[in-house]
Amino acid sequence: MDKLALFVTEKIGTLGFFFIIFAWTAGWLGWNILAPLNIRFDPYPAFVLWLFISNLIQIHLMPLIMVGQNIQGKHAQLRAEHDFETDRKAEREIETILLHLENQHRLILQILEKLDSRH
Repeated sequence: MDKLALFVTEKIGTLGFFFIIFAWTAGWLGWNILAPLNIRFDPYPAFVLWLFISNLIQIHLMPLIMVGQNIQGKHAQLRAEHDFETDRKAEREIETILLHLENQHRLILQILEKLDSRH
């Protein structure tokens, strides 16, 4: 079910799906406003069938989208925690390298002082 919710969330949240729904709505309403009276199937101004189908789509998609968003949120949280841990490790490594470089710097200065004192 999680995979279905993620699939629905990823596909429904696109401009492509928006354009599909927009075209379906424009076609439906346009047909039932502009077509000859004897072939209209959802008469103006009520559009009862269109409202019913639209509500069914919304009622079924909203919980799936919410579940998908919750799953995406959990994944984002896990990624953020992993990134934080990686950053902490990198910070410790950088601190170690800096300490090592400072130590090398001190040693080089000591060697230079010894060489200067011999000459």
